Amino acid sequence: MLISAIKNRQLIMQLTKREISSRYRGSVGGVAWSFITPLLLLAIYTFVFSTVFNARWGGTGAATGSKVDFALILFTGLIIHAFCAECINSAPKLITGNVNFVKKVVFPIETLAPTSVLNALFHLCVSLSVLLAAQLVFNHSIPLTALFFPIVLIPLILMVIGLSWILSALGAYIRDIGQVTGMAATALLFLSPVFYPISALPEEYRGWLYINPLTAIIENGRATLLFGQIPDMHTLGTSYIVGIVICCLGFAFFQKTRAGFADVL
Repeated sequence: MLISAIKNRQLIMQLTKREISSRYRGSVGGVAWSFITPLLLLAIYTFVFSTVFNARWGGTGAATGSKVDFALILFTGLIIHAFCAECINSAPKLITGNVNFVKKVVFPIETLAPTSVLNALFHLCVSLSVLLAAQLVFNHSIPLTALFFPIVLIPLILMVIGLSWILSALGAYIRDIGQVTGMAATALLFLSPVFYPISALPEEYRGWLYINPLTAIIENGRATLLFGQIPDMHTLGTSYIVGIVICCLGFAFFQKTRAGFADVL
């Protein structure tokens, strides 16, 4: 897996650039849609939860109960979930949507999953820049602990690469996988602490929420980006172990099943 990543690193970067440019080719707004879309979603969710439902963020992390604080906390969870959801939703079509690459013996098709993840990572970075700019404008500072955020994000990147390999391989044989991932991504949105803090749940349910790998990533992401706290090393270490295991298993599964891709396409 590592040999393939190092050997094909330039190819992966070229494919990523092509994917990003082709996504906005012909549109008037161009790459500006990367900024507009998350801002619109942020405005809608913030209005619904903070104005219509009059929701406030509990716990000790938020400095105040203002709508601005709620919006920033909510946005942090949204961009992390959006990154994961984009990777999961696009994975089942990586093989079926690149038939020409699959049928070329010399093309390393295992690079399609990392390319898709890097494409989603680009949009996460755009949304992250919006978040940090808003933090600077409204709260007049960005915590130094924000430097820890890449360390928090790495295990999630490993997880979604592994899942992308698994889902892309399954999607080649079972075309219904694409329908399932859409529902799974929606369920993941509400089963992760995106719209609510873990402290809002009854004590007996909090342990179950940590089974979701996104929980630790979102909680540590908010701690570093907004609350000026270093990541929790216990949950972060567990995330790294889970991420590495899923990544390795995903690559092994992909390599095991790739021999039949050309036959089913």
